[in-house]
Amino acid sequence: MWLVRRVAASVAIVFLVVTLTFILMDLAPGKPLLGPPEVVNDPVRDSVLTEQFGLNGPLHIRYFRYLGQLSRGNLGESFGLRRPVADALAEAIPNTLLLAGAALLIDFLMGLGLGVYQAWRVHRLPDVVLSNVTLFLYSVPTFWLGLILLLLFGEWLGWFPIAGMSDPILCPSVSSFYCVMDRLWHLALPAATLGFVGAAGTARFQRAAMLEVSAQDYIRTARAKGASERRVVLRHQLRNALLSFITLFGLAFPFLLTGSVLIETTFAWPGMGRLATDAILRRDFPVVNAAVLLASTLVVTGSLLADVLLAAVDPRLRVRGTA
Repeated sequence: MWLVRRVAASVAIVFLVVTLTFILMDLAPGKPLLGPPEVVNDPVRDSVLTEQFGLNGPLHIRYFRYLGQLSRGNLGESFGLRRPVADALAEAIPNTLLLAGAALLIDFLMGLGLGVYQAWRVHRLPDVVLSNVTLFLYSVPTFWLGLILLLLFGEWLGWFPIAGMSDPILCPSVSSFYCVMDRLWHLALPAATLGFVGAAGTARFQRAAMLEVSAQDYIRTARAKGASERRVVLRHQLRNALLSFITLFGLAFPFLLTGSVLIETTFAWPGMGRLATDAILRRDFPVVNAAVLLASTLVVTGSLLADVLLAAVDPRLRVRGTA
């Protein structure tokens, strides 16, 4: 029963987010750019396209028409791209998933390792130094860190490309081992930017969770029995502190999605974030609404997945949820 309520709440949240986005985009100043820049100032053409896209009707009529199309799986046609929104998203989403997956790998591997190491060396010099470093990184805006890494390793040192996701001449597609390495080379800086900031937060979260577990009676009992500190940390503290790690995994989805919008723009990465940014500047309603729909769905799905995993690991949560 608790799962049904969580699914219903998730659907309601997505519906509310999509509705607010539709209304706010309509209230925003300016008008949509109904085509390429060189022809958008043609009054006759704009009038025809406004009628074609149904932009001249009342807000509530357009809203219910949008819901009707959405219920049939139709995301509409982009004003500026003049192509189905679903096709544009189908091209952009794999690139965003590649970036988010690489950043998630860096985030959790580095964050978990640092958090465990800090808990092992708590209140010692390595812990103090790493605590300040992770706090600094966690406080840094992702786009600022991306610009610093871009300037240092891309512009000054020339170790990594400064834009794009592949060499457009030598590797227009991933067709060889060289092109695979070229894709990873282009991926390094944007993934590191998102991953480092996320790892800093994960490390601090995991350190706090392990220190909270260290105050439990069974930890003191393990030490009293003569278990080594390494065994206590890895076998007892880490295993029980991983419950909070599951929650953090679910919360990583919104961070990666919101962060990828700026990072994809900074590094000219052709993903969903950059597509949404360009659509917002053009007031391309169908693309913006579809991007928000997809992003909110992924966010609530991540949260729901975290709840399901926690309930599977700790049945007491499932019991309380049915009360």
